[in-house]
This record gives sequence, C-alpha cells and structure tokens, in this order.
Amino acid sequence: QVQLVESGGGLVQTGDSLRLSCAASGRTFSSYTMGWFRQAPGKEREFVAAISVSGSSTYYADSVKGRFTISRDNTKNTVYLQMNSLKPEDTAVYYCAARLQTQVVVVANRYAYWGQGTQVTVSS
Repeated sequence: QVQLVESGGGLVQTGDSLRLSCAASGRTFSSYTMGWFRQAPGKEREFVAAISVSGSSTYYADSVKGRFTISRDNTKNTVYLQMNSLKPEDTAVYYCAARLQTQVVVVANRYAYWGQGTQVTVSS
C-alpha cells in the first residue's frame, strides 16, 4: 500500500508556471505506475499525465501536451508535474494516483491509490 500527498498548487495568472509534487510513502515506490488527474467544478475527473515505473515512458492528455511535463525521482519517492503556459481552463483540483502494475493506463478507475488533491487556480 502507498500513501500519496500532493503539494505545490496555488493561484497563478495566465501564462505562469507551477510545479506540483506528490510524495509517496513506502519502500516500493519504484514499482508503481504514477498518474496525474484533475477535476474541475461540475466536471468529471480527467486524465492529465502518466509515467511508467522507470520514468522512461510518459503519456499526456492532448489538452496539456507540450505544456506539462511529468517526471519522477524514485530515490525521493516523488512524482512531479511541471505545468507551463497555464490557462484558465487548467483550473482544477489536481490528484496524484498510483497503481501497482507496470502497464501505464489513462483511466482513473484503474488506479488504486489517490492523494487528497491540490487546488490549481489560473486567473485570466
């Protein structure tokens, strides 16, 4: 089992950058595929990005491709989401998720472990 704690959210302006972090407990972090999802008010949770256990493969939603970068540091049990060129439509609660399988998936219900979320608000 793994516990996840996100940090780094905040209020920024259009075009600004933020880096979200997700710290994981446990000694087997490197065995987990990691993902970032987000949920805006009144909308369903949606996939943002995912990364393989080694970090060699990454996947992105079309809406963030070229602006967001997911990475991980298995020595620090942490996954990151670097968000550049932020837009108002990026406003949401961002969640970190983990699954104890090597296959990278983009569907939320395939992830067993979730953090509490961190709010990102982008003003226009």
